[in-house]
Amino acid sequence: MRVAVATCASEVDPDSDLLLSALAEIGVSGELCVWDDSRVDWAGYDLTVVRSTWDYASRRDEFLAWARSVPRLANPYRVLEYCSDKRYLFDLEARGYAIVDSRFVPVGEEPVFPAGDFVVKPCVGAGSIDADRYRADEFERAAAHVAFLHARGRDVLIQPYVARVDEVGETALIFIGGEFSHAMNKAAMLNEPAATRDRHYREERMSRALAPAAARALAEGVLAEVEAELATSAVDALVPALTYGRVDVVETESGWAVMELELVEPSLFLRYDDAAAGALAAAIVRRAIALRI
Repeated sequence: MRVAVATCASEVDPDSDLLLSALAEIGVSGELCVWDDSRVDWAGYDLTVVRSTWDYASRRDEFLAWARSVPRLANPYRVLEYCSDKRYLFDLEARGYAIVDSRFVPVGEEPVFPAGDFVVKPCVGAGSIDADRYRADEFERAAAHVAFLHARGRDVLIQPYVARVDEVGETALIFIGGEFSHAMNKAAMLNEPAATRDRHYREERMSRALAPAAARALAEGVLAEVEAELATSAVDALVPALTYGRVDVVETESGWAVMELELVEPSLFLRYDDAAAGALAAAIVRRAIALRI
């Protein structure tokens, strides 16, 4: 069995070696392949697993066109299409799930900023790239940020800054093969200048965490509903459509809320859990076999 692990030319998931080793241990040939490399024969692989395609944000249409062209893909195309634009948050809210309060500002529309500190980010983005935090009196600077993104054809999301993130961070819940794997604590990304941040996460600020029951219940409910909505093939009745996923949640005054749903190319922090890489390799094999039936 041959598996392509899709990445980008500029940066590779630091967990890639762990995953490739775990695949090799069960007799699978795993290869890192750059997603926009026209020389790659994607049909020659039993499965393509999207992992660190972190440069797609500024060219989502190109990325989705590539994903449509890949014959056997994890996660499935409909999942990538849905979750690569943060407007999915409004869909989750409409379904009754708590989200961090969010305002959508499409290209051409004037922004309205909330009271207190807030965040401006592109609707299609990776990590903290092109996202920034603003104080309550920084409307002019924030408006210039929105204009910058709009000038590049990028819709914008505005959210109040959750101060608790500075105190205790976010909780990232990682799921593999439809099962909860482990939880991580993610320290604040936007409490220092963009020039001093790592591109996608601040590794030194990551740590293992417990998964509070209410947070896990929220994440499991969201994933189950999204999977039921987007899983459309007969294969999805045999194995979970979501080979991997991460739900980032934060505790607010009203309870746990979804910060982001990561089903495209999330860091899974495999190095922090001894069983995670093996579990992901096994889930990949199950999905590949099911797609070949």
